[in-house]
Amino acid sequence: MQSSLTKSLYLGLAVLSLGAVATVSTTAQAASKAKVVSSKTLNTDATKRNVQPTGKNALYSKPGTVKGAKIVASKNTMKKLASSKKSADYFRAYYQKTTNKGTVYYKVVSMDGKYRGYVYGGKKAGTFAGGIKKASTTKAATMPANTTVYFAKPGKSGVTWSAPNYTQYKATKSVKDTTDYANDVLTVQSAIKKTREGSTYYYVTDATNANVNGWVYSKAVTTTKPAGATFNAATDVNVNFVASGSGKTVASTTLSGLKADATKALSTVKGTAVGTDAATQATDAWGKAALTGTGYSYVASDSSNKIALGNAKTGDTISLLVNQNQPTTSKFTFYKTSGNGDLSQAAKGIQAYTTGTTATANTVAFPTVSAGFTGISEATFTASDASTYLTNAGLGTLDTPNYKKSNDTKDYYTEFKLSSTIAGTFGSSTKAFYTASEKTGTSPAKAQTTTGVNDYYTNK
Repeated sequence: MQSSLTKSLYLGLAVLSLGAVATVSTTAQAASKAKVVSSKTLNTDATKRNVQPTGKNALYSKPGTVKGAKIVASKNTMKKLASSKKSADYFRAYYQKTTNKGTVYYKVVSMDGKYRGYVYGGKKAGTFAGGIKKASTTKAATMPANTTVYFAKPGKSGVTWSAPNYTQYKATKSVKDTTDYANDVLTVQSAIKKTREGSTYYYVTDATNANVNGWVYSKAVTTTKPAGATFNAATDVNVNFVASGSGKTVASTTLSGLKADATKALSTVKGTAVGTDAATQATDAWGKAALTGTGYSYVASDSSNKIALGNAKTGDTISLLVNQNQPTTSKFTFYKTSGNGDLSQAAKGIQAYTTGTTATANTVAFPTVSAGFTGISEATFTASDASTYLTNAGLGTLDTPNYKKSNDTKDYYTEFKLSSTIAGTFGSSTKAFYTASEKTGTSPAKAQTTTGVNDYYTNK
């Protein structure tokens, strides 16, 4: 009995000892949890508080070492956001908490609002470290040569913003629809580029409607005056492109929104000298765009053009000399298609047969032709022009050499019949589409491919 009592005593002491250890452990854990001793709303310039994760720390619902903190975004997620190529994954810091351990946590929100919480920010208040670092959401970009632009496609897209979307938290649209401002003259005042995406934005002002001012995607504006816009004799100059030698007008356009030579501000009176801005706008690239499809070229440095532009006054019509381009050829890429859907996307390219190789149902023996598809460089041609050339050149029907099928003694070949072509400009390749049908017997194709000047196809 004494032995039994002794065992019971030892067991009781052991249980008490375990309970004591558990109590000490729990107390120690509770004591180790940090407490917030300072909270502060960040009031510095909001644009100076753009940050990005470093990937070293997770995002929590509370400062990470405080009791009850839960993970909002794991460390792995923060690593992905740190290397993101999207501006939407930048953050804005707006609140600061310091614990009794001397650690600083910042409350941040992602630019798209998807993530919000606290991230470790180092041990110095007011400095971004640890799990976040300062971010430059934009960088400087080159200003366009022509700063007078218009909305390229007026409507609900390509509108102006208070800042390029997601480069600042809660960037807003200046207007939701630019339809009513289709003919407004916009002036580019500055240019920036999204750091992550690399897309360029212009800050534009609209003298007619001040609420339209703001940042707009560079490809959402154009230097070409809208067809529906009326000529403004106080700000614009009409331009006729005249062929050198013949004097024929091959195209016309407008230099608009011109600045006065004297004030460097937008002209307001007809007859104002605007030669400096006219010459600045009338670059080689501007002329190329205005002459698209004509087969003529404009050179801004031509002495007669420099004189005409330099003497320009608002309300004038000036003539600029252009020269016809040299003849050139366009090659074809040949496709096999069933004729359904978007041919340029759905069709399969035909292969060119090479002498000495094994023929297949898709290896066309392209015949030699007497001449290529030739026209004035950069002049447009229609789909009908392309089809006519192919037919006259004997390319309306194409064939493969004979080929065999497994366990079959017959001779086969595939015949391709021209079905359609695509319009384009001379000097650039175009596309021709053929329907295919398999036949038996001797192929009419000669086992050869074109060479030299008769190399009219791009197929390999």
